[in-house]
Amino acid sequence: MKYANITGWGKCLPPAVLTNDDLSTIMDTSDEWIYPRTGIKARRVSHVSNSTLATLAGRRALACAGLEASELDGIILATATPGTLVPNGASAVQQALGAHQAAVFDLNAACTGFVYALSVATSLVQTGMMSKVLVIGAERLTQLLDWAKRDTAVLFGDGAGAVVLEASDIESGLIANKLGCDSEAREILHVPNFGTDRVRFADIDGLFTFNFEGQEIFKRAVRGMGEATGAVLAQAGIAPEQVDLIVPHQANMRIIETLAKRMNAPMDKVMVNIEHYGNTSAATVPIALCEALEQGRVKPNSYLLSAAFGAGLTWGAALLKWGDRVTPLGHCDEELPPCEQNALELIAHAVDGCQQARDA
Repeated sequence: MKYANITGWGKCLPPAVLTNDDLSTIMDTSDEWIYPRTGIKARRVSHVSNSTLATLAGRRALACAGLEASELDGIILATATPGTLVPNGASAVQQALGAHQAAVFDLNAACTGFVYALSVATSLVQTGMMSKVLVIGAERLTQLLDWAKRDTAVLFGDGAGAVVLEASDIESGLIANKLGCDSEAREILHVPNFGTDRVRFADIDGLFTFNFEGQEIFKRAVRGMGEATGAVLAQAGIAPEQVDLIVPHQANMRIIETLAKRMNAPMDKVMVNIEHYGNTSAATVPIALCEALEQGRVKPNSYLLSAAFGAGLTWGAALLKWGDRVTPLGHCDEELPPCEQNALELIAHAVDGCQQARDA
């Protein structure tokens, strides 16, 4: 049986930091209101496109794996915020990387996107259709936010994370997974009038509505991720206490704590970085995984459990058995283009537009 071992990993976080105190200057909120409810202190705002974030994360993952982009068979970009829908964002990544032999596509399962993409890529490797696949989670969610609504504007940020999967005969990579969707309640986390449903030539063309029913989302997220994690552990025959590290979707600190409690896992076995980046949707899991490796929290042959929940309402969990390498084979020294503005300056035009739309 073939396995899809994770041999490379990399992340890309834009440099502009938008703190809770910054947000308090443009809306009725404060760190005292945001942090206890979410666990978030700051988030990043990108000055470059989604595909640029994805490309740099991909370059870093390839360098870590000691591979050239030309060796890739496939690129899967998990995102709900591609720079373009036609053509897909993954093709821009392929072009920038020079991965001309790779098949490419975008996958939209919102915040669960990376877990879905990891499952798809693993299947492609296991069936022998591909041997080297780059999986990226990248989002530019700050482009969708209504900066006049504090219930959603404080939650999200931009960023990207990536992993390289390579075919292996040794048990490693994704060994169990469970994916699903609770579509009955899809309207509770919803950006309406977006895509081809959007009314052309509407009076307020630049304002997106972000439907977000927090309490109901919390309840369904805990249930969906809890059931999925139980299913993958049973599928693999692994007891909860055998999991060495939990790498959950970073949506809300209370959801993370509740998931850990359901597994009877101490918080020192949970990777948490939501304080610094907020919810980066499909990018949260790969970014958290990269930082867990950087911090030495992933050991050779350890079991990692990831779970996520997103719009749709998609949900999923993945159990990984790590391989024998936890250090990069190489490094990518490339950086994003310089950012000449701070985070508040980057969003100033959008803040003004949202306010004008509200006043209209």
